[in-house]
Amino acid sequence: MCNVIDSPLLSIVTINFNGYKDTCELIDSIKRHIHSVSYEIIVVDNASRQQEGELIKSNYPWVSVICSTVNLGFSGGNNLGIKQANGEYIFLLNNDTYVCDDHFDVLIKLLKENDRMGIISPKIRFAAQPQLIQYAGFTSLSHITLRNKAIGYAEVDNGQFNSTYQTGYAHGAALLIKKTVIEKIGLMPEIFFLYYEELDWCTKALENNYEIWYSGSATIYHKESQSTGEASPLKTYYMTRNRLLYAWRHKEGLLKWVSLLYLI
Repeated sequence: MCNVIDSPLLSIVTINFNGYKDTCELIDSIKRHIHSVSYEIIVVDNASRQQEGELIKSNYPWVSVICSTVNLGFSGGNNLGIKQANGEYIFLLNNDTYVCDDHFDVLIKLLKENDRMGIISPKIRFAAQPQLIQYAGFTSLSHITLRNKAIGYAEVDNGQFNSTYQTGYAHGAALLIKKTVIEKIGLMPEIFFLYYEELDWCTKALENNYEIWYSGSATIYHKESQSTGEASPLKTYYMTRNRLLYAWRHKEGLLKWVSLLYLI
């Protein structure tokens, strides 16, 4: 039995965009495994074809479904869900992820006990090769290339990243944040639409003296780029565009222009 109540501790927000099957698998996995905390699930349908939002409403009447008439992108869709969230903690989960354990309470406890800890991401493994790690934290962004690396990427998970530590940035596929932090730093920047918005958000949190953490105490499985396609033209366009946009927003002086010239 799922632990859904009217005044939940946790709000789980996910975006559906022509990904009905994945979204259903995520909801089913949450219902099956998460019992340690009270929660609500909010699905934002980003103007999918075939009225997928209505299908989700019909099949999961206990899930809050918000149907947008336009595609708001990753940041806009998440913001729409965040505005409706009732929980003290908000977990942004990609719809192409699923859970296999009940350790969300550990992540919440970490945030609750540390006022400066603003955002935390769990360990992420590849769904297609579940023994391999996709994310165990991020290195800092290069000041020039605005690229970074996922710690542990493609390594076999032998428990080497089971600890909890500060990291450069959270992962947009699985990101837990306090509502009070959002109230201070604002919603996700919608100017990005897709990609780099979580890096910008984390940067805003860091600028407001919050810390970004990773914890290997919980694991999420990620199917990776099901919505936009691996190395698709859409992904390439927004990754390139948004690196330039991030540099413009967050770099100053000579460093800004060096970074912009490199990226161009």
